[in-house]
Amino acid sequence: GADHFDVKQFPVDYAYTIDGESLGQLEYETFNAAGGTVILKGVSVHTGTAKGIMINCAKLAMQFDALLPGAAVPEYTCGRQGFYIIRDHDKELFEAKKAFFLQAGQTLNEIYGREVCEVSVKDQYYNMYDIIKDNMECVNVAKAAMEKAGITPICDPIRGGTDGSKISFMGIPTPNIFTGVENLHGRHEFACIDDMKKAVEVIVNIVNIEK
Repeated sequence: GADHFDVKQFPVDYAYTIDGESLGQLEYETFNAAGGTVILKGVSVHTGTAKGIMINCAKLAMQFDALLPGAAVPEYTCGRQGFYIIRDHDKELFEAKKAFFLQAGQTLNEIYGREVCEVSVKDQYYNMYDIIKDNMECVNVAKAAMEKAGITPICDPIRGGTDGSKISFMGIPTPNIFTGVENLHGRHEFACIDDMKKAVEVIVNIVNIEK
């Protein structure tokens, strides 16, 4: 990804990633994202003498999951609703989800009276809108480039992130432009050549607008 991108070698006011999906997508709002790691520490013992001793890790995993809000999962959320991997567009809700995730581990340890669960959380990327909202020229130029190509811009929040998420926080506001791909990350993924050509037209328009 963008972790090793050298912004000093890229002296620009703003940039674009070309990594979106459907025709017209112009994305400048992403999730805040963190990865949660849960290490479960059970006790394995012969089933015949297990009473009061065995701690089944599979059941620990189910108990941990049960402590999290059941509806806050990808399959039950949309739009700006966050969920637990951990994702949220809103920074405060994002921080609250991280704290709740960590608390779930502490609760499980309290139930068992010992450390059966070790939880850690690591931030992965942040909502690029927090940077771009104060630097909207990059968005306005892309919109104008799309309109010149006869495309109506679609500016919905991404339920994910792009390399532009990290690059924006490195100091270069970086929205994301469509490519013409559909059904990403699945067996039915495909790319529409006509939409790909439109993406190229938009890129050329951006360059010409800048001139």
